[in-house]
Amino acid sequence: MTAFWASFAFVVLAEMGDKSQLLGMALATRYRASIVLWGVLVATALNHLFAVIVGNYLTKYVPMNWIQLVAAFSFIVFGLWTIRGDKLEGEDKKYSFSPFWTVTIAFFFIEMGDKTQLATVALAVKYQQLFPVWLGTTLGMVFANAIGIIVVITLGKRIPERILKWGSALVFMAIGVFGVNEYMPPGILTPVVKVAGLALLALITYLLARFWGGYGTSIQSGQFTKPAQPEQPGQPGQPEDS
Repeated sequence: MTAFWASFAFVVLAEMGDKSQLLGMALATRYRASIVLWGVLVATALNHLFAVIVGNYLTKYVPMNWIQLVAAFSFIVFGLWTIRGDKLEGEDKKYSFSPFWTVTIAFFFIEMGDKTQLATVALAVKYQQLFPVWLGTTLGMVFANAIGIIVVITLGKRIPERILKWGSALVFMAIGVFGVNEYMPPGILTPVVKVAGLALLALITYLLARFWGGYGTSIQSGQFTKPAQPEQPGQPGQPEDS
């Protein structure tokens, strides 16, 4: 159960302000929330199944200590990536199928190479339990997108993400720093190297926050619009059902 809950929590944090969460929020302004969440579930289940298989495969050919060290560094990268942020570049309008397949296909492709997919690979390496990691990351993705959709429907206005983004980023970087300290071969991390490394991380964090910290804090211009309210049958503007 540790692998499941850790994977679930990690992906929920990773999704806050991520491009795929923004995509779900954007699609929720066009389609019913249930359609969006089912599409997210199917796309994530397929995408993260691929990720956990890759993570399990790596451990057969690469020494575990090195994989864990790379995974620790990747958590630091996830934190910096979270500070940088994401924005949509037309992914919510890119595919034109039925609403369910539009959501599913868009989510599947937007997750390829995204930090939540890479985090799933790292978690599969860390815990060596394919099913709990796959289930935890998949349900974590659905839960995080449900939060975004609920916020979009209830508020329907500009949504500040600064607190969520920085909280998630600091958690990722802390996990990464402790992991590097644990798995780095003896003799490399001298006190001077540790201080210099932390100073470099702080500098990079500052530069990202200073020059790219506002990147992608909203969908398009920073305004969310409420989903169109259902009208009487036969009138234009009614949300699509399927």
